[in-house]
Amino acid sequence: MRQDHHTALEVRTSAAAVATPVLLVPFALLAALVMGRWAPLHDLDRSVSDRLHEVARANPGVVDVLTWLTHLLSPTAWRLAVLALVIWLVRRGSRAVAFWAAVTMIAGGVLGAVLKLLVSRHRPEFLEPVAQASGYAFPSGHALNAALGATIFLLVLLPMTRGRPLARAALWTGVVVLPLLTALTRVVLGVHWLSDVVAGLVLGAAVAVATAAAFSRRGVPEPVSG
Repeated sequence: MRQDHHTALEVRTSAAAVATPVLLVPFALLAALVMGRWAPLHDLDRSVSDRLHEVARANPGVVDVLTWLTHLLSPTAWRLAVLALVIWLVRRGSRAVAFWAAVTMIAGGVLGAVLKLLVSRHRPEFLEPVAQASGYAFPSGHALNAALGATIFLLVLLPMTRGRPLARAALWTGVVVLPLLTALTRVVLGVHWLSDVVAGLVLGAAVAVATAAAFSRRGVPEPVSG
């Protein structure tokens, strides 16, 4: 059994090592284009924001639902969810995995805040906004923390779904849908550009797989069995 766990860990570590640059390259490209004020990207962001703002203005009920969802899926909510996961892991005796999850969530949040200050991109502005948000725009903190938290849950819980296809499908569905839904709320509510949320999603996942690869080389996080 230990050999099987060791093999599974090697596979996950290798996958994380490959996934990290695959995710970081598009983020770096987006960041460069945003900071360089590349016109085609700016035009695309403005076009998407203007169109979705029209939809939001015409559908106040949708705005109410998305406002509720954006609060429900806030960075604080994801941090609390990961905290609950950390406590559960500690009680199971998986302290190394718990440490990885906690450090990853904290590091991702700090990185996002630092990047916002470095890029200093302003949020969309409308004459009749349907929502308000403070601070800089790039990358989206909501999208980053959603992707970061979801990827942490995926890496921790995926080994427990081995031989349980329905549980695995449910896990993957949640990991994909919740961050995308979070990102959608931010753009439709007019508080982020499309490139902000794309960058946040990519960076959040990248941070999680990068730290998983780094910690796994030291034996962390070990596979969590059911």
